[in-house]
Amino acid sequence: MEEEKKYFGLHRNVFFSGLVSFFMDVSSEMIYPLVPLFLANVLGINKSMIGLIEGIAEATASLLKVFSGWLSDRIGRRKNLMLAGYAISTFSRPIIALAGTWHQVLASRFVDRLGKGIRTAPRDTIIAEATEKSHLARAFSFHRSMDTMGAVAGPAIALMVLQLYRNNYTMVFWLSMIPGIIAILIIVAFIKENKRSSVNLAEHPRLTLRHFDGKVRFFILIATIFALGNSSDAFLILRAEQVGISTAMIPAVYIVFNIVYSLSAIPAGMAADRFGKKRLILLGFVLFAGLYYGFAVASSSTGIWMLFGLYGVFMGLTEGIQKAFLATIIPADFKATAFGVYASAVGIATLPASLIGGLLWDRVSPSATFYFGAATATISAFLFMMLIVAIKLNSPREGSHSLSI
Repeated sequence: MEEEKKYFGLHRNVFFSGLVSFFMDVSSEMIYPLVPLFLANVLGINKSMIGLIEGIAEATASLLKVFSGWLSDRIGRRKNLMLAGYAISTFSRPIIALAGTWHQVLASRFVDRLGKGIRTAPRDTIIAEATEKSHLARAFSFHRSMDTMGAVAGPAIALMVLQLYRNNYTMVFWLSMIPGIIAILIIVAFIKENKRSSVNLAEHPRLTLRHFDGKVRFFILIATIFALGNSSDAFLILRAEQVGISTAMIPAVYIVFNIVYSLSAIPAGMAADRFGKKRLILLGFVLFAGLYYGFAVASSSTGIWMLFGLYGVFMGLTEGIQKAFLATIIPADFKATAFGVYASAVGIATLPASLIGGLLWDRVSPSATFYFGAATATISAFLFMMLIVAIKLNSPREGSHSLSI
């Protein structure tokens, strides 16, 4: 790996990718906490429809993640796909700013997630290719931390605008374009395309799982099962409002979540690099099961504030570290394809996850949505323990090719 100027000990592409995600998340999170409230309180949409909108937006757009990853490996380029994805998301903002029906909200959410689907795998690969294996968790956790700092600033800005302009959602939606444009400019000016060695031309990446061994496939299966119970955060927001958090304070609750997430991500990544990624991932699954049970039984606003804080800890323990773990078990020539398959599998699962969450809320009870999530997280924890055991049993037979994970 050629010498590059370091920024706080990080490769330039890792550092500036973090800045890009910071500004894009400022843009996204100015909008995201308000979307379920806008749908429910302004447009009068029921919870099942809100779940369907979120599920369609996330899952349909997630199909692009695997194609984007495959295309990135195929052409050996990352930056332009990353740039296109961020630009598409930014220019989805006017659609929701002008929305007067749920169809327009769905269109905006879909275009936003379309951009995410295009950019995710190439961006993650840029980070992985710029980082030594021993520092992968730190690099991905730094990225998640910057992303989440943006998610702190975004709701804070939205909160101020709502207070100043008497809950004017449209004003927030229009202003959210500004940080998105800044993110685009950073990519153009500072992200550098990695110089890659030529891929074996006889083995161009194809859209198939045959490039990946059993542990990669099993980990993707575990992540998918977990995602089936991890319904849209819109339900957490709606639950907070139901228990007693006022509409004007919803962004503040989301700020607490993202502050904790941001502060926990980098220490969690450093701990994962030192003590093992598997331990942190398993701890995250167990924590999620407990906190979703907490959302199911919550009856006070104090409990909601505490649960959102714990949810931030969970995110810090899992988001970047799962990708770092995946990066250690996939072939070098198919990294973007693998990240795309992983992101697509998890993203596609959000359609049934959010639909199930909405149906359980409307037809059984709000608590049922969270009991279901706690159950799938528990199953995922047991399956991940099986994977850990399998890796340990197989490692001696792999000899010098065994992976340190």
